[in-house]
Amino acid sequence: MRSPSDLPELREVLARQDGVVSRRQALKAGLASHEIEGLVRRERWARHAKAVYVAHSGPLTGPQRAWVAVLCCWPAALHLASALTPPSTTGPVFVAVDRDRRRPVTPPWVVVRRLTRLEGAAHWNTSPPRVRCEDAALHLAAAARDDLAAVGILAAVCQQRRTTPRRLLGALERWPRLARRAWLASVLTDLARGTTSVLEHGYLTLVERAHGLPRARWQVRVDSGGRRRYRDATYDGGAVIELDGAAHHGTRSQRDDDLQRDLELAADGGATARLGYGQVYGDTCRTTFLVVRFLRSRGVVVDPVACGSGCPVAALRDAA
Repeated sequence: MRSPSDLPELREVLARQDGVVSRRQALKAGLASHEIEGLVRRERWARHAKAVYVAHSGPLTGPQRAWVAVLCCWPAALHLASALTPPSTTGPVFVAVDRDRRRPVTPPWVVVRRLTRLEGAAHWNTSPPRVRCEDAALHLAAAARDDLAAVGILAAVCQQRRTTPRRLLGALERWPRLARRAWLASVLTDLARGTTSVLEHGYLTLVERAHGLPRARWQVRVDSGGRRRYRDATYDGGAVIELDGAAHHGTRSQRDDDLQRDLELAADGGATARLGYGQVYGDTCRTTFLVVRFLRSRGVVVDPVACGSGCPVAALRDAA
């Protein structure tokens, strides 16, 4: 009985697909049906779907799971989180098939999504094929558990320089029925202006816009001492708001306490206020109250508005 190594085309397919091959591919490469069954019987190959095989009998690697998922649904492409992150040895693998397809028979860990116009939405020459970054990110954001998670998905692919907000906006035009479409468009418009993180978007919408603060200039470049830096939000009078999402030390609550003290000190005349998640998303109105005091201490004209009843910013409405 011949070995897969005796067939050059089959060797090439196995090398390209991390040792995974479909029955159709094996037959096309010259292997006979009884030879495939013999390889499985002798445990040189293992069957992991109705007609998909792996050239060993051990656990699947992450890339092999991705290939099994795609080949058992072929034609198909990795989708959602599976199209954006390296394949894992655990958890579901998401694949997209054309909307008109019947649901294929798959292992229980393969999650199939039907997608309109899959042919034009996928990179078929990647290994394995996957839905384009922009389209996968938009669908993942549309299905996110909440708005904060959705912004995080869009901001992450932009921060990783895998795409840009403008390219995402262009891709959004291809999906007129996508959930949250209008809201996603508004978020992407903000990201295109330079707000490139969940924290920055939260500050822009929850603090600045919701309370009538002046519009900041985002991501202003500063060259100093041969180093290039970017200021998150810059106002007149040299007032700068830095949005800091990283925890440099201690627990998140400890870091939030440090940031709160920094903000209170800046409100008395400092030039920079540094905010974290606790300030922007946790105690937004109190944060805005202190930001207004900070901006006024730097000579910025601020005429804030309360976002609702009980908002402490109301106390600053008529204060000089």
